Amino acid sequence: MPPRPRTLAAAVTVALALGAQAAPAAAAGPAGASATEVSRGIEIPAFYTPPSTLPDADGALVRSEPLRLALSLPSLGGPLPGRATRLMYKSTDANGEPVAVTGAYIEPTAAWRGDGPRPLVAVAPGTMGQGDQCAASMALEHPLRLNGETVSVGYEDLSVYRLLLRGVAVVVTDYVGLGTTDRLHTYVNRVDGAHAVLDAVRAARSLDSASVTPESRVGLFGYSQGGGATAAAAELQPSYAPDVELAGTYSGAPPADLAEVTEAIDGGDLAGALGWSLNGFLQTEPALRPIADRYINAAGEEALKDLSTMCVGDALFGYGGADSTDWTKTGQSLGDVIRAEPTLQAFLAEQRIGRLTPAGPVRVATGVSDDLVPHAQSRQLAVDWCRKGAKVTYDPVVLPGVGSGLLNHFAPLLADQGKAISWLTDRLSGKPAGSNCWSMPAQP
Repeated sequence: MPPRPRTLAAAVTVALALGAQAAPAAAAGPAGASATEVSRGIEIPAFYTPPSTLPDADGALVRSEPLRLALSLPSLGGPLPGRATRLMYKSTDANGEPVAVTGAYIEPTAAWRGDGPRPLVAVAPGTMGQGDQCAASMALEHPLRLNGETVSVGYEDLSVYRLLLRGVAVVVTDYVGLGTTDRLHTYVNRVDGAHAVLDAVRAARSLDSASVTPESRVGLFGYSQGGGATAAAAELQPSYAPDVELAGTYSGAPPADLAEVTEAIDGGDLAGALGWSLNGFLQTEPALRPIADRYINAAGEEALKDLSTMCVGDALFGYGGADSTDWTKTGQSLGDVIRAEPTLQAFLAEQRIGRLTPAGPVRVATGVSDDLVPHAQSRQLAVDWCRKGAKVTYDPVVLPGVGSGLLNHFAPLLADQGKAISWLTDRLSGKPAGSNCWSMPAQP
C-alpha cells in the first residue's frame, strides 16, 4: 500500500525533531558474537536468544555485556552521558509462564545532586514496532536504521539521555518478545508490559557495576505504549513487586482503553499497530484464534505476517492509512468485530488500565488534540484513579491539532518531556507530590 504524503512528512518530521543519528545497519553486539536471526536485513546478535532454562526469581539476570552508546562524549569523569550494559533478565508473562526479557542499564557519569543515594528510573519505550531489530536496547547503539528494508528510530534515547544528565541511573526494557528471538512482542499487553518494567528495576539493582542501592528511590517513565506500561506497572506493583517501592510514575498518553484506541488508529497514520496488537493477543490467548480465522481474510493474514517484523517507521510507510475493513472477510472493521464478539470484548476489558489503584504518586499527561491515542480515554484514566483515592497530578498538554494523527500524538511528547522529567526528579529527591484531582471537572 503506498504511503500517504502526510504520513511521509510526519515520519520525517518526527525523525528530524528527535535528532536521531544515522548508524550502520550491521549486527549490534560484541565483537565475535554470531547472529541467530536476520530481521529485515538486520542481524540480531546471539545475545538476544534466550537459553532453554531461566532462573526462578523474577528480575534475575540471565546475562549481561557492555553496550556501546552511539551518542557518547569523552570527559575527565568518564564517558558522557554514561556507561551502558546490555541485559537479559527473567520475567513472568500474562499466562504465568517464565519469559526472558532484554533491555539496557546505563550508569550515569553525572553526579546525582538530589537527596539520598543515586535514584533509578525504568524507562518504558513508546511504540517501537514488532520486529526484533526495533528493540530499544539496540536503538541505544543504532539510533537510526535505514537499510532499504527497515526504518527504525530510537526516539526514546532523548528521554534516557536527559535523565542521565541529571545523574539519574536508567534501565530500559525491551518488553516481552521485542529483541528476544523466541516469540513475538506482545504489544500493549497490560500484564506483560507491567512485569517487564518492574523486573527491569530488579535486574538493574542486581548488577555489580550499578551504583544504585536498595535504598535508591525508583521512578517509572513512559509515553504512549510506555505510558500504558508504566501505568499498568504502578497498578500491579503492590501485588507483583512489593520490593519495588515507587517514588513516582509518569504516564504520558497512556492507551488505557484499547477498544477506543482501536477505533482511533484504524485508517490513521499508525494503523499498522492494529496488526501488532492482534499478533500479540493471538500469541497470548490462543482461544482468540478461531475468532480470527472466522474474520481475517488472506490480505489481513498477509498484513499480520508482514507487520510482525516491522518497526514503527516501516508501518508508517507501509500501512499508514490502512483500513481494517480490507482485512476482514465480512468487510467489517476490527471495531465492528469487537462489538460482535463477547470473547473479544472480555479480553480487551481485562486489558483496561484504571481498574486498580496505583502505588505511589502518578502524573498523567495527554495532549488535548491527540487523536491517535485519544485524549479522552487517557484523561479518563486520571479520573478513574482519582476516584480510587490515588495521588494524581493530571496535566493536559494544550497544543493545536495539525491534521496529522502522528504529529498530534508526538508533539506533546516533546512539549511535555522536560516538565515530566522535572516532576519525576522531584519525587526522586524526596519532595512530596500534590494532587489536583479536585480540579478534574474543570480540566480539558
